[in-house]
Amino acid sequence: MNAEDPRSTPAAPAEPQAEGTDALIAVLMDIERHVSAQGWDQPARLFALVRTDELIRNEPSLAAHLAVGNEDALSSIEQEDFHAGENPLETLARIQWPASVAGCAIALERTFLPSQYEADLPRDDEAAAAAVANHPLKQDIRVVVGALRDGSRHGVARLVSNPEHLLGATDLVPNLTEAVAGTLR
Repeated sequence: MNAEDPRSTPAAPAEPQAEGTDALIAVLMDIERHVSAQGWDQPARLFALVRTDELIRNEPSLAAHLAVGNEDALSSIEQEDFHAGENPLETLARIQWPASVAGCAIALERTFLPSQYEADLPRDDEAAAAAVANHPLKQDIRVVVGALRDGSRHGVARLVSNPEHLLGATDLVPNLTEAVAGTLR
């Protein structure tokens, strides 16, 4: 995976991309920049993704505030009343978007350990979370994962320890991506 190019994917065989992948990557990068501008230690944030041309058609007063460079461009609308709770996957499972929403994205921060230390974690969730939080090699990451109704899926991520690099892949956080896509049923 090329850390400089969020459109890159892991070395595994590439799956065919859905039509909206480029537009999805662009809006996820915009969301990540927006969230990053407010620093770290933020709660999870949820965004409805809508076609920019449809948004302007329905809300002409927004035209001056939105850049339309591509007919497939997407705009994000933050859901300010969103609270992920203790389990964001369960919270996402209770959300269903109307047909006018083309997609969904979530930005959240997590702490993780390099994979070689995962086997040493306690089985109990609370004990494992405490062990990760206190481990000297823990890493903090912000992920922004999105999905569109056309099947496009992608994620971008930034490590607090390496903030100049934006990582990206279609399968960056598979369970979270599935939960986001599930909101579009």
